[in-house]
Amino acid sequence: MNADETGWLLYDGECRWCVKAARRVAPLLRRHRFETAPLQTPGLRERAGLKAGEPLVEMKLLAGDGAVFGGVEAILHIVRRIWWARPLYVLAFVPGVKGCARRLYRHVAARRDCFSGTCAPEEKRISDNNDGKTDQTDLKLNRTPL
Repeated sequence: MNADETGWLLYDGECRWCVKAARRVAPLLRRHRFETAPLQTPGLRERAGLKAGEPLVEMKLLAGDGAVFGGVEAILHIVRRIWWARPLYVLAFVPGVKGCARRLYRHVAARRDCFSGTCAPEEKRISDNNDGKTDQTDLKLNRTPL
């Protein structure tokens, strides 16, 4: 099978959760002529339109025709090719559904390290503007975006 004619689903190969998810769906994707590979694979990052050092905020799909899809659009491009998942593709065109799906995807992607158990809270002190003396503790998750 030549994935250049079918498609590549690219994921963050440094994210344990992403790697596990990609391994889990790889057999299904292969049956529908998609291959999986880490975004860190030489040459694929550039083909996906990402610059060196640019944070990985979403998975990418390199379609056989050269088109690049990211996040929810990548998922929709895949599910429309799988007969039993096609209703999800149709559902995405109900007003408001695709926007909700994008927000959910961004939420999960931003917290993906937590799903693999590697996020650790980091304390950040912020000052209250009322008198300049009051400090509040704000927990900020120490992670990088997908």
